Amino acid sequence: MTKLKWKNKTFVTEFILLGFENGPELDYLLFLMFLVIYAMTITGNIFIIVLVVLSRPFHIPMYFFLGNLACLDICYSSNILPRMLFSYLGGDRSISVRECFTQYYLFGCLAAAECYLLAVMSYDRYLAVCKPLHYSFHMNHKLCLQLGAASWISGFLSNSILTFLITNLDFCGPNEIEHFYCDSFPMMKLSCSDTHVVGLITSLVAGVCSLPPFLLTFSSYLYIIITVIRIPSATGRKKAFSTCSSHLTVVLLFYWSILTVYVLPLHGTKIPLNKVFSVFYTILTPLVNPLIYSLRNKEVRKTLQKQ
Repeated sequence: MTKLKWKNKTFVTEFILLGFENGPELDYLLFLMFLVIYAMTITGNIFIIVLVVLSRPFHIPMYFFLGNLACLDICYSSNILPRMLFSYLGGDRSISVRECFTQYYLFGCLAAAECYLLAVMSYDRYLAVCKPLHYSFHMNHKLCLQLGAASWISGFLSNSILTFLITNLDFCGPNEIEHFYCDSFPMMKLSCSDTHVVGLITSLVAGVCSLPPFLLTFSSYLYIIITVIRIPSATGRKKAFSTCSSHLTVVLLFYWSILTVYVLPLHGTKIPLNKVFSVFYTILTPLVNPLIYSLRNKEVRKTLQKQ
């Protein structure tokens, strides 16, 4: 009898991204809002990349990593926003299973890569503030390339395991994903397979990708704060802290978004509210990163004034 029921199951070929489940009258408003956000995100991050590549004063490790972060944010936004814009403009919220898995794979890879990259940038700031005399020796061109490549490669390798596990699940029931992009746990809720092991492995890999980079970032800034406090002059303290204030702002925003999305649901946060917080993590963070670095960075402001 069980085998007959299994044979009668119809496996889904596409998912429906429910998004914010707003009425049709709000679709065009959301389309315009997210279109402006996407345009500003791409423009701001391309500006950072061009600045880092073409301006000689920015040919230093900190801006090399910032250029990598800008590339990552462009990929991050382009993985989610164009699909959202298409659904709001055309009204078609369906996405094929293969496209959904691809979106999830890229999303997980880029999120993990950003964790590693922010940790590398915090280590760079630690060397600049706490080891200024040895900074050029430690943070040389070869090490910069190695750390940048390691961040990207580690991010893409880490999510390969999870994507393989999720693509081998069976989806034979409802196909409506309670989110505006393809994420692991909303997809697993639709599977007719046993997802207990996959869920545990997902949490484990997510912890490995986020906790060590967070601890490295936290310890780096702990040493930076201790070093800055020991500087005798107020001017020296201000100058030392200004070299890492922009990155600290980005780190706080990034990890605040992650904790809001993945910790609050454990305490009973409603799904619609969780989706709103996901907007900060997936859409607004890539938008504000170039703005923060542009507005809070003296070198960038001076370059803009010369243009």
